[in-house]
Amino acid sequence: MGAISTLNAGAEQIPQPPAAVSSPAAAVDDTPDPPSTLPWGAKPQRLKIGRPGASSKALAAAGADAALSEPGDSLALDPEFMPKGPVTKRGPRKTSGRPVAPPAPARLSALADPPPEPRASYYYSTAFQFVENSGSYANLVISKPRLGANDYHSLAEIAVQTPDERQTVEVGWTVNRAMHGDDDPHLFVYHWIDKRETCYNSCGFVRYSQTVKPGMKLPEGVSKRFGIQYFKDGDGNGAWWIAYDSEWVGFFPDTLWQGRFTSSGLVQWFGEVASPVGAQPCSDMGNGLRPDDERAARIGTISLLGGAEVSYSLKAENPYYANLRLSERTMRYGGPAPAC
Repeated sequence: MGAISTLNAGAEQIPQPPAAVSSPAAAVDDTPDPPSTLPWGAKPQRLKIGRPGASSKALAAAGADAALSEPGDSLALDPEFMPKGPVTKRGPRKTSGRPVAPPAPARLSALADPPPEPRASYYYSTAFQFVENSGSYANLVISKPRLGANDYHSLAEIAVQTPDERQTVEVGWTVNRAMHGDDDPHLFVYHWIDKRETCYNSCGFVRYSQTVKPGMKLPEGVSKRFGIQYFKDGDGNGAWWIAYDSEWVGFFPDTLWQGRFTSSGLVQWFGEVASPVGAQPCSDMGNGLRPDDERAARIGTISLLGGAEVSYSLKAENPYYANLRLSERTMRYGGPAPAC
């Protein structure tokens, strides 16, 4: 059935997800065990999975939590290379030299001069806090911002970092046409090692859930919990675990950082738009409403793990997007696309 049929379906009519493949780490003796409860204290429960290829609007109408992007897709992890950049205590990272796609194979590059690498400028509306912690969670309103024809992505996320800002784990939703082939929001994870970029949704990430994977489509216009938690199990296996809604999605194992990343000193909760250098952004951030509008996108119930108290600061050093503190745990953020 197409998206129209799915839109009219109740959650109980949504077919079960395709048979899940085994976790890549299932046969490894030192596979970390997740915490018994999610970061917000609830026991994990199986997500409601919508029809593959359904639109984000249809997923929301059906009460589904996620869906594969298209029929025939699998739960295997696929690395994606796209521009990415975090906010640091010295301000937003203005540009990145990360290719928009993987470099051409050598046998093709040798045939002609390679084109210059695309570069990206980043625009943020950020809440951040420097504090020792073992992770964070928050409610993110999943939106479907309008993405400019030449822009790279518009997203919202949670990021945890070491105090020296060299190691990072991220989770959130993104609208990224080049990566997903549509304008709907998708779940993503990302990480940095010694300030070096990796890739979306893979590059060492291990899927744990038999239901959901990074890259799956998400319902628009609803608030979902996203979380990151460092946890070391009874066998001493440590990992940064990623939670979405009611499940543990998977983890980044300690071995990626040789055990050097076991706590966070900086947490950020923010919206981000990436566009080509030299051109103003032409995309919405959040749901496209200014934060002084009570209907604007929110990041709420901001929480820190490990006993730290939330006391965030705000930053939005650009003329296009803004944020507004509603309480010590909630902010509105974003804005409409500039006229392009």
